[in-house]
Amino acid sequence: MSIDHQHTGADQALRQRADGLDAQDPLAHYRDHFIGTDTPLSYLDGNSLGRPLKRTADDIAAFIRDEWGGRLIRGWDEKWLGLPQAIGDQLGRAVLGAAPGQTIIADSTTVVLYKLIRAALAAVADPDRNELVLDTENFPTDRYLVEGIALEEGLTLRWIETDPAAGVTVEQVRAATGPRTAVVLLSQIAYRSGHLADLAGITKAVHDAGALVVWDLCHSAGSVEINLDGADVDFAAGCTYKYLNGGPGSPAFAYVNQRHLASLNQPIWGWMGRKDAFDMAAGYEPAPGIRGFLSGTPAIFGMLAMQGTLDLIEEASMAAIRTKSEMLTAFAVEVFDAWLAPLGARLASPRKPGERGSHITVDHPDFTKATVEDLWDGDVIPDFRAPHGIRVGLSPLSTSFGEVLQGMAAIRDRLQG
Repeated sequence: MSIDHQHTGADQALRQRADGLDAQDPLAHYRDHFIGTDTPLSYLDGNSLGRPLKRTADDIAAFIRDEWGGRLIRGWDEKWLGLPQAIGDQLGRAVLGAAPGQTIIADSTTVVLYKLIRAALAAVADPDRNELVLDTENFPTDRYLVEGIALEEGLTLRWIETDPAAGVTVEQVRAATGPRTAVVLLSQIAYRSGHLADLAGITKAVHDAGALVVWDLCHSAGSVEINLDGADVDFAAGCTYKYLNGGPGSPAFAYVNQRHLASLNQPIWGWMGRKDAFDMAAGYEPAPGIRGFLSGTPAIFGMLAMQGTLDLIEEASMAAIRTKSEMLTAFAVEVFDAWLAPLGARLASPRKPGERGSHITVDHPDFTKATVEDLWDGDVIPDFRAPHGIRVGLSPLSTSFGEVLQGMAAIRDRLQG
């Protein structure tokens, strides 16, 4: 058999496998809820910006017509003021493993993380604990924030050196923490490699050292099962425009463990976080509970889109979503082994599905930003991660196995020239 025939046979086998996986997928019908899934485009970047739901256009139109246009300013008293916590509670229930009253929608991820880190430092309130722990491969915002806070407060940074193709381990956290540790900031899923950290084990290690932990859940919320209450996490934040499909710039969420709320001291005092905000009274008295974590006027428009996804998640269950996530990335690795590894590509993600989130990264010396731009021009949309990585993000509710195969084929063809 010629090489061309061998390639054709292998391609056909992978196509049949993709078709079979799609046919057996119990979540396949959810794909029809999303705009654009009936087009030839292969979208492999849902972990950066999720597709919109078809119902979102109707939800926003109804909001403009009936609530904003119909109720006008009355909407604040009638419904809108309660939305940040109402949606936060649904997010906690459906995705985060958090009991009511601990999650709220507020600000951007950067601002929320700043509030949480400063609140955690205030909660420690021990001058001998003057170290902040973070890892070298965390998302830039996380690193920049901690560097800035350390400069503001005269604190010491302790860096965990992380393998870019892996992530932070419990053992590394135990080695980096001790009697001088105040706060540890980590991401549950490494934004580049997709490594899934042991959230419960690391949280325990941080607590054993007498410190507090802040988790960034941007790449995990909506793609893996999370149990913040069960792990006794102190603080967590995450964006809502990836697997939660909130839309470009939709506001982030903040989680604060119930045991910290009574003494919460967040640093950005705004009118919406004050007790009886509309009294416009002198002096700042924080609202009780998680509402005290608000600062400015809530971005109501930005919250509307994610409600549809949260409804779907509750219907499908995070357990089923996680199962499909593992199957999608496993299939992507299978295709990588068949098509890309022989061309000199390297898998820059954990090989075991249970050790990664819902994306993988493939490195090759020939991959550049221009490579991804060329793929985009051909309606195959992955993400580029410098210096030589293409990140393949797979959103379980909207991504099909056939879509994965189509996108990986385009990457192979680009490598072959």
